[in-house]
Amino acid sequence: MSPSVPLQTVTGRPLELLRSHRVGPSDLYRALANQPELLEAWIEFAWALRGKAQVPRALRELLILRAAQLQNASYVWSDHVTMALEAGVDRAQIEALVSWKDSPQFDRPTRVAIQVAEEMVEGHVATATLEALEPEFDPGERVELILTVGFYTMIPRILDALRLPAGPGPESEEGD
Repeated sequence: MSPSVPLQTVTGRPLELLRSHRVGPSDLYRALANQPELLEAWIEFAWALRGKAQVPRALRELLILRAAQLQNASYVWSDHVTMALEAGVDRAQIEALVSWKDSPQFDRPTRVAIQVAEEMVEGHVATATLEALEPEFDPGERVELILTVGFYTMIPRILDALRLPAGPGPESEEGD
């Protein structure tokens, strides 16, 4: 299967941004380079999610991994297992993620956040789930969790629509 858009050379400000984050231009970035302004915005947003959030990176990585599991997103899963481990997620938590509801590996705030992630991937977050999130996370943290899951739910869909391979890639070529 070939990409649905030509893969372009990443240049200008988007290339500068990628270099500043020590990331190479993956096929996703090369496809998005057909619209350089949106590629630039994508890069800025993706890296703001990574570096400017207050919610611990370990929790956000667990949510990314659960979203990847639910979507069979091997590309996201492969890159983010490594990132989760680097962020301090225990390997036992990663292994228990598929059956998180029955696992003692997760505390209440983590369970509620994972529930939100699951419901977002399914397409509807119940009011009761959002109400359970309120005592665990302040409004800004809730926004961070929701934006993180939303972004990483979008990536597999974009890869599919652009007909880009969804196989694993090294961090230096990550598509987000």
